[in-house]
Amino acid sequence: MSTNEEILGRAEVDDLAAILAVANTDRDEAIHTVEDNAEAIFTWDYEKGRRPALNRLYEKAKRSQWNGETDLPWDTDVDQEAVVIANATTNLGGLAGGVSDDALADTPFAKFGPEEWIQVGVESQNWTLSQFMHGEQGALVCTAKIVETVPWIDAKYYASTQVMDEARHVEVFAKYLDEKLSGHYPINAHLRLLLDDIVNDSRWDMTYLGMQIMVEGLALAAFGFIQQLSTEPLLKQLLRYVMADEARHVAFGVLSLKEYYAELSDAELQERQEFAFEAAVRMRDRFLQQEVWERMGLDVKQVMPIVMHAPQRQLFQSMLFSKIVPNCKKLGLLDANGGWLRDRFTDLGVIQFEDNADTGEEYAAFQLAEGEVAG
Repeated sequence: MSTNEEILGRAEVDDLAAILAVANTDRDEAIHTVEDNAEAIFTWDYEKGRRPALNRLYEKAKRSQWNGETDLPWDTDVDQEAVVIANATTNLGGLAGGVSDDALADTPFAKFGPEEWIQVGVESQNWTLSQFMHGEQGALVCTAKIVETVPWIDAKYYASTQVMDEARHVEVFAKYLDEKLSGHYPINAHLRLLLDDIVNDSRWDMTYLGMQIMVEGLALAAFGFIQQLSTEPLLKQLLRYVMADEARHVAFGVLSLKEYYAELSDAELQERQEFAFEAAVRMRDRFLQQEVWERMGLDVKQVMPIVMHAPQRQLFQSMLFSKIVPNCKKLGLLDANGGWLRDRFTDLGVIQFEDNADTGEEYAAFQLAEGEVAG
């Protein structure tokens, strides 16, 4: 673990000092290198169909490819400030809609008027979609690693289709940011550390757990929340397409790991539980948008306690785990070792999602209707 990771791993779940101690030290660099310790595995067993559920997922993925350049209405006009104003009437209104004027008195936000809150909304849009874009590149790299490292031919076949999916996701988020919004943000430090961890680990199942279950599971929940509440039609359609892919990806992780984790010892499961919890904390903390407050010229140490306790922010962060918790339960991680992860998710305030349908069961509900995918 790096120093940043050790700080976070030992911290209480709401330790502000630990959250702020995690910093992105190379935010201005265009290239970021991570050591990949995994071995590439060939298999000469080409018999297809040993895992029927994975095979069905692979066939669905082949039929569900779409073209981000031609299948989305890029001629849609996006007035970013108008979108911010419209979203202010929904749960996407952000901090301004979640905290009373009295609560903001004697804070850095006390002098904010409509113009400043609109700018917060603009920066928040840029920041949020930038982090999605960076996360999708992380998924691109990690899924390519899964193709190399997973020992089953059925999984290699499916993972190869996900590599194409993730390239398309990076493409459409970058295009939307470049052509419809007003600028990129560098990757958030908490997200970067998590992606570094996933790539760095030599065990193929940890790539699955970190990316397919944790990062993709959170993304699926976040995309669904935003897609439902956003007033911007191009973004809604873009997310609809991406969600159809992401649901398959998470289902791929659930179906693959359930078989493998049934064979692990308690000690091995404990390692996976600890990794899942640290990933959960990092992903929750990534959505506090420290970089936005910095760009707005605010003192982050003063702003963060307000942001952390804003009711809408807490609701949004809780909802992000609506896919992760039931999927961890499906994998046996929630209750292994005396319910270690159950206790940690209880501390995070997200255990109420444990009885939601896991993505291995519900992914079909996210799929695009026949005819939505061209060709």
